[in-house]
Amino acid sequence: MECSWKTVLLLVCASLGVQYTAIRTLRDSMSGPCQGVYRCQTRYYRDSKWRALCDDSWVPIESPRKHILLFATTRSGSSFTGQLLNQHPGIFYIFEPLYHVQQAFTNSSSRLRRTLDRRALLGAYRDLLLNLYTCDLHFMENYIRPEPQDHITSSFFRRSSSHALCSSPVCSEGENPAASDSPDETWCPKKCGALNLTLASMSCLSKGHVAIKTVRIPEVGDLRTLTEDPRLDLKIIHLVRDPRAILASRMMAFSDQFRAWKIWNATGRQPRYVDLSQITSTCKDMAASAETGLQRPAWLRGRYLLVRYEDLAFNPKHKATEVYRFVGLEMEDRVRTWIAKNTNSNASSPSEWNYRYSTTRDSRATAESWRLRLGFDIVRTIQNLCNDTLALLGYKQVHSAAELRNLSHSLVEHRTFQPVTW
Repeated sequence: MECSWKTVLLLVCASLGVQYTAIRTLRDSMSGPCQGVYRCQTRYYRDSKWRALCDDSWVPIESPRKHILLFATTRSGSSFTGQLLNQHPGIFYIFEPLYHVQQAFTNSSSRLRRTLDRRALLGAYRDLLLNLYTCDLHFMENYIRPEPQDHITSSFFRRSSSHALCSSPVCSEGENPAASDSPDETWCPKKCGALNLTLASMSCLSKGHVAIKTVRIPEVGDLRTLTEDPRLDLKIIHLVRDPRAILASRMMAFSDQFRAWKIWNATGRQPRYVDLSQITSTCKDMAASAETGLQRPAWLRGRYLLVRYEDLAFNPKHKATEVYRFVGLEMEDRVRTWIAKNTNSNASSPSEWNYRYSTTRDSRATAESWRLRLGFDIVRTIQNLCNDTLALLGYKQVHSAAELRNLSHSLVEHRTFQPVTW
């Protein structure tokens, strides 16, 4: 059936109308006082507090925003290292937001858990990171349990580790007077009340930069799509630590999960049911990431820095300066003050050492204190499992219990890991 000229004209007009609307929407989203605010046109625009971001009276930071990822593994010194970033007044810092993703999937139906693969979980991790780097903290509502009501939650993991989430405008009580020392685990939730994710998003946008710490992404290669995303200027700080020290720290922090290891350490006899797979995977992922970063692929150009926790502990001011130079920021006096106060502590209070996420310590003594806690048989087993990782990262092996206990002889080789800067 032939179409009349009127019908053809209507179709052409409709097509032009659709194209005009799309172009105008794109233009509006990239101009005006909300330039760079990616979420103003979403459903959250209906929230009056979020809508205020697009008013002429409030203009977000327009300087180039740094997106920093502290990429580490559990008990590698990441809480301590993250605080070096958290102390900077221009950085919006978030402590392990991927915890909520993992918990949401873990607590989901058994059918979903059976069908969930590594790729799906990593996809969820990357989606959340992207949204957080663009200051859409509302996206967290997909994973926080119980689900926030009116964008308000009391279940934000480790909120107290972030100065930005415990100070104005997020917290009506203002900043904790002791916040410049170390995170106060009771002050923030007690004085600030539940977390308003809208106010948190506003605070994020008012800061110049965003830094996130995570220990849940296995390999640096899993971050490639984020490094190639044109909306981000991602800098990856890859924090590594001697696997023997990691195991010793996990045994202290997670006693129930490492009960067999503790029995082995106390008796000197390896239980039949001890699980070697976790530390093996840790070494494998750590080595794979370091090899990828040090090979300098194009997608990591200028975006990767390898930092050994031991180097940071032995010379915190120098290494912190290197980290800040890498991310392109000046190291503020507040950061220097925090380093001076938190790397020379005698930690006379037992609670400081027993607290799982403590960042107050004599960093030099802590770096190799594992040598006094682990039995030689366990150390020898870890060395056999992680031989390649130890060699790659410059950690010396010991061949006797006497050599293990001799703290005058460091097991950390002098190494220089240059950032990818060309």
